[in-house]
This record gives sequence, structure tokens and C-alpha cells, in this order.
Amino acid sequence: MKTKYLIIGNSAGGIGAAEAIREIDKIGIITIIGEEPFEAYSRPLISKYVAGEYTPDAMRIRSEKFYENNNIDVVMGHKAYKMDTAAKTVTLDDGTEIEYQKLLIATGGKPIIPKMEGMGKAGIFNFINLSDAKKVEEYLANARRAVVIGGGLIGISATEALVKRGIKCTVVEMKGYPLNTILDEQAGRIAEMAIKKYGVNMMTGRTVARILGEDKVTGVVYDDGHEMVCDMVVVAVGVFPRTELAQSAGITVNRGIVVDNHMMTSVPDIYACGDASEAYDYVYGSGRLSPVWPNAYIGGRVAGYNLAGSPTRYRGGTAMNSLNYFGLEMATAGMASPPSPEGYEVLKSEGPGSYRKLVINSEDKLVGMIFLGDIDKAGVYFGLMRDRIPVTAFKKKLLSDDFGLAQLPKEVIEERLTGATAGRVKIGEA
Repeated sequence: MKTKYLIIGNSAGGIGAAEAIREIDKIGIITIIGEEPFEAYSRPLISKYVAGEYTPDAMRIRSEKFYENNNIDVVMGHKAYKMDTAAKTVTLDDGTEIEYQKLLIATGGKPIIPKMEGMGKAGIFNFINLSDAKKVEEYLANARRAVVIGGGLIGISATEALVKRGIKCTVVEMKGYPLNTILDEQAGRIAEMAIKKYGVNMMTGRTVARILGEDKVTGVVYDDGHEMVCDMVVVAVGVFPRTELAQSAGITVNRGIVVDNHMMTSVPDIYACGDASEAYDYVYGSGRLSPVWPNAYIGGRVAGYNLAGSPTRYRGGTAMNSLNYFGLEMATAGMASPPSPEGYEVLKSEGPGSYRKLVINSEDKLVGMIFLGDIDKAGVYFGLMRDRIPVTAFKKKLLSDDFGLAQLPKEVIEERLTGATAGRVKIGEA
């Protein structure tokens, strides 16, 4: 089997790349390999599926005719397990060998499984994709109590879905407060209170040492020896990049697959994007993992343009989230807390049901933000961060209640209105 463009991964990055390729090359053969047996869907919506709020059809990110309309060959339900960069071939788990001219690795992440005794029983689940979500949903008839291991983004989204289905939940988080990768402690405590109001039991500073039961889950034992009865366990500690395919082929891998500012790996004609890659983070000024949906899609588009021969530079991304968990609106981006007190300024504002924090570096550029409660203007702040605009002239106004575009200098307003805030995202530049 031969193809011009081979894309390993049928999610945000792969779809973004295919669309970008088709803008440049209308006829070159595109082949997408998807490990799951589903057409492209929104993975952030799997909690809504478990909650009963979305069907798989409603989770589609493109129409049923997307592959056909774009002349894309899609192979679903198969995994790429071997790659030969010299021969330019990829072998699938069924033995199929695909010869390519250009390749994109968009393999995403895989769940982190902490060391625990008692794995392998019925009632233990991951919560990464729709396949996991379907297994969880099917098991709910057998469950009344659940333990969710991990109080991060995945764990809290899973917990909210289970609570909506009437399951009594306990969240076990090894650090001191939930959502600690995107929130500082003050914001984390606010989030914890919001979660507890829904009857969730929060166990912070703890881990699960053992899962009880013979054939199926009956409870867990914490690292302090305390036991808790439950019917199911959701392991939602987080994900790490799926780099084994690239690494075994000799492609440079650090924490993720290392890419340049065109999303190309250390091997010519091979690109990477999304959760598997380590791309430029403009907040930290270096390559970092950024496992969020928008960055995967944008990185995929940049890779797609370059795959199709249209030189395009990735302007950089950073961790960013706009969420609503347990009735609490949250918008975060960049650094939740500065790495050291030197060289950074922190501005804070707190009111009834709200919390705002901005982190500013020595160049007077916004490098971090946390908004809880009222997040209506979060997009303005994120725009300042993304476009690396110095806030020197209006720093004292940043947290005023009436701060907005109107308070910015005229030249900044013009840039914002004619650039990224005018309803478009600057994907890249040659």
C-alpha cells in the first residue's frame, strides 16, 4: 500500500493536518490511521457521554462525509507498531505495510498507571478516550460508589460525569489540592470547595496502594492503610506522550517527540504534533509538552502545510484551559505560579465567588493567568499573553473591574482588532 501523506492519529492533530494539506494539495493521497474504531470525535466530550448528555454522533468533530469529501483513506481500529524511516514504511498490527512520502506522528498520549496491587479486576477503568468512556458507562448499572484516582483535569471531569449519573465519588489526589497543574493553591482550595458541595469526598495527600476484590472491585486501600468500600475505580492520574513508535525508529525524543518550529522531527519528511510532541511554548521560551486540544489542532495544521510543501512556522503555544466543573467557571493559561519570586510580578484580585491572578515577567509580558468565577474577559488577557504584548503602560489597570479592550493603548487595540481577536487565529507564518 502506498500513500503520499501518512497520518498516524485520527484526532485533533491528524484532522488539522489533513485539512491543511487539502488546502495546498487537492489530489495527493492522504491516509489516516486511527487506533480506535470511531471517526474523529472530541475527546474532551467523553465525560459528557458518560453523563448522558452527548451521544457518539454528537461528539463528531467533522461530518460523516468528511473523509469522503476530502478524498482521505482512513484505516480505523488498527495501530501502527513499526516504522522504517530509511525505507519510509509503517507496519500496522495486522501486518499491513504502508509506504509513504511524508509522515505525521499524532499518536497522542497514553494513561499513566501508578503502581498498585490488585489490578486486572472488573470495574477498573482508564478515562482517556471514547472506548474507555463506553466501558465506564456500561458498568454503571453495577456501581453505586466509585474511587477516582487523580484530581487533575481528567479525574475531575470523570468525577463530575459519575456524580451526574448518581454515583457517590471519592477523589484521591496525592498532592494537596485538586487541579494543581493549572491552579495555584488559593484557586485550588476554591475549586475543592465547589467540588465538595456536590457531595464528592476529596482525599488529598493520599494514594491508592491496593485495589480489593477477587474478580471485581470491592474497595481500595490507601497508602496509610485506611480501607474504603467502592464498586469501581477510575484511574485518571494523567497521560504521558506516546513516543515509543518514534523512539524505536531513531527519532529524537525528550519527554515528547522533539520538533522544530515547522513541527518537523529530527528525521526529514517526518513531522509530529499534539500530545506526543514537545513543541515551542512561548511562555517558557522552549519546547514543552502541552497536551491540550487547541494546540494539537493548530500544531497539526502547521505540520500539514509543511507536509504539503508550504513553509509555515509554528508561532508557539502554551497550556490553556476554559472549563466549567461543578458549576465553577475556570480559565487558565501559562504559568499557574512563577518558578521563583525573582523576575516575576504577581497581581491578584478576589471577590465573592471569583478569583483572578496574573503572572508578569521581567519584560512586563503576561505569562500566566487564573480566572475563577467571572471569566468573561479572560480572552482579552489571553490575547495579550499570546501576542506577547508588554503591559507596562496599563499594568495598574489590568485587574480593574472595567478593564477591557477600551483600556488598551490605541496601537494595541488596532493590532488586536486586525489580528487574532478579529475572529481568527494566526496559525503560522512562512
